[in-house]
Amino acid sequence: MLEQPVYALGPPAAVRNLVHANAWALLASANGSEPPVISHLPVLLDPDESDATVLGHLPRADADLHRLGERDVVIVVEGPNNYISPSWYQDGPYVPTWNYAVAHLHGRPEVFGDTDTYRVLELTVEHFESARETPWRLDSVDDFAHSIAPYAVGFRLRPTRVASKGKLSQDKPAAVVERVVDALDRDPVHANRRLAQLMRDWLAINRSAS
Repeated sequence: MLEQPVYALGPPAAVRNLVHANAWALLASANGSEPPVISHLPVLLDPDESDATVLGHLPRADADLHRLGERDVVIVVEGPNNYISPSWYQDGPYVPTWNYAVAHLHGRPEVFGDTDTYRVLELTVEHFESARETPWRLDSVDDFAHSIAPYAVGFRLRPTRVASKGKLSQDKPAAVVERVVDALDRDPVHANRRLAQLMRDWLAINRSAS
């Protein structure tokens, strides 16, 4: 991924916020001449850490394909993204583009045993159930959950490198950015309110810093 200062996502807290709000991730690994291995999985911030350290789990068969813990991997966390129409700019000349937020977490996973893997499964359920009025709990099916848990492998990834990017029209005049945000809120074809809110947050941070 091309990293450009103008599209820097921001401080470490911005990466943590991105991971917290977008838990469905991609994990990729490669080893020499072997084909790359790619898996999709939920990840969550490690509650015991203050950086971008994440916890995750994979089916044991996937973990074996990755040779998890034996080589470096990258976890890709993708936030809201959307097509940006030049018609929204009311200025120009411009061409279409795509706005997005993404973080790449590089490192070698620490693979867990059965007890810690089960804790990752509990934390994952708690993360996704927390907003429900009556959260479902893994211990409500404790015997069954423990019987299938050995088919999963939990891990922790403390990133040795974090590459992040928030392409949010920073290269455009402020008035144009405002029009893009408004269009993302209202456009009948290409609306994306999550991306609009992310751009609003970015504008607010930069205004307060100026």
